[in-house]
Amino acid sequence: MQFRSDNSLTRRRFLQAGAALGLATPLALLRAETEAKDGFGEFTVGAQSYCFREFNTEQALKRTSDLGLHFVEFYNKHAPTNSTPEQIQALLRLCDQYKIKPVAFGVERFTKDHDANKRLFEFGKTLGIKAFSADPEPDSFDSLDKLCDEFKIAIAIHPHGPAGKKLHRWYSAQEIMKAVKNHHPLIGSCLDTGHLIRAAQPPFNKHLDPAEQVRIMSDRNFGMHLKDHDNQRRTDVIYGKGVLDVLSVLKALREVKFKGHISIEYEANPQNPSPDMKACLEILQGAIKARPR
Repeated sequence: MQFRSDNSLTRRRFLQAGAALGLATPLALLRAETEAKDGFGEFTVGAQSYCFREFNTEQALKRTSDLGLHFVEFYNKHAPTNSTPEQIQALLRLCDQYKIKPVAFGVERFTKDHDANKRLFEFGKTLGIKAFSADPEPDSFDSLDKLCDEFKIAIAIHPHGPAGKKLHRWYSAQEIMKAVKNHHPLIGSCLDTGHLIRAAQPPFNKHLDPAEQVRIMSDRNFGMHLKDHDNQRRTDVIYGKGVLDVLSVLKALREVKFKGHISIEYEANPQNPSPDMKACLEILQGAIKARPR
């Protein structure tokens, strides 16, 4: 994949791949952080680039920017993990052009192959992310303990809900916590509210309250894919048109002092997801301002 490059040195807050990409002034850092948080209170809110899977990288960034978002969780199409350092720097300059900062990446699979895992962490460090949304193999945790400690990047395990005739192995906070409780404190979850809702579909009938799932993960919540889902029609929907209670999820996130990222993820209508995503963001902003007790 070729990423467009330019010579702009503005807004270096969004280029955290190292000194080779330049340093920001304190004033620029403050301005960028204030702009990025605008409208979302204390929460870091961005888009999962998978929403724009029918578009190339620059088109995905433009659509993210058009939604008023300043953060992105990339997936492999838009930021290939086999990119060279030069390609990653070009991608970061493109992000800078659209005033967007990568904060997470995934969903990535991790195995017991420590060298392969380390290459992914090195990619994540160059990209400047804080967490990998992850689907780790159960035998990968010894390797991940070492890498989380070395790189200070979190592994945020992502539940996928039903997969064919079976539930995904990490379908709930209970399953994730059981696996990670004795491992590095940077190994936790990126709960996906849509997939948690999907677990209630027959024949599984696992009714998982997203807010309670957040509480179970407590300080091991490193990210969230925030989506609503209609189990009758089996499609993602605008918040409130399914069963998602945005207010209760935000309340739970505040209770656990959540410091991770919230990625808006909308898998329906991939040819033109922006209007529905905009509606979701307006609902989210209203819920954040409501500050439920």
